[in-house]
Amino acid sequence: MSSSFYAMLSRMKYIKRWALMRNSEPENISEHSLEVSMLAHGLAVLGNRRLGKHLDADRAAVIGLYHDAGEIITGDMPTPIKYYNPQIQSVFHAIEDDAAEALLAMLPEDIREDYRDIFFRAEGEEELWRIVKAADKLSALIKCIEEGKAGNREFDSAKKSLEESVHALQVPEAELFMEEFLPAYYRTLDDLSSDAPRKP
Repeated sequence: MSSSFYAMLSRMKYIKRWALMRNSEPENISEHSLEVSMLAHGLAVLGNRRLGKHLDADRAAVIGLYHDAGEIITGDMPTPIKYYNPQIQSVFHAIEDDAAEALLAMLPEDIREDYRDIFFRAEGEEELWRIVKAADKLSALIKCIEEGKAGNREFDSAKKSLEESVHALQVPEAELFMEEFLPAYYRTLDDLSSDAPRKP
């Protein structure tokens, strides 16, 4: 029997983010998910190397890759609407869970359970999922920085809000990232390239 799971996932590239905002460069959830995956992996590595933790960085990356997959079904709900009030937020969480179940149901039964704890938080992994949440916020913050560099002031208030959101998560790995790595996102390609070691 054929399965439509991966064909559905390939549609992530058609789901646009920031629907209510004027974008100088459009972003889809496929691009966003790749960045979240890389950031989540990086945050976990920072936690392990700098903070003495034992986080599964590879698992953080995989969770990051799939964290918005349900939006293939739900679409990307703009933040002001999604968090307008607790009732909407609660209903939308239930919709997200239903979307995840719908995607899982597209998998062959013998491998379905291998994906369940990618879509749904497994017991004892709260810290890892907070890492992914922080990576998600950082990715959105990076988008705001990029739009600002392009002269688009549409993202100014979102940038401020996201900075506050990252701090509010109280994820020390994210604080390390913001201090050490985030400033480079304000630089030009020429500036970044000048930092690359050159062969004599």
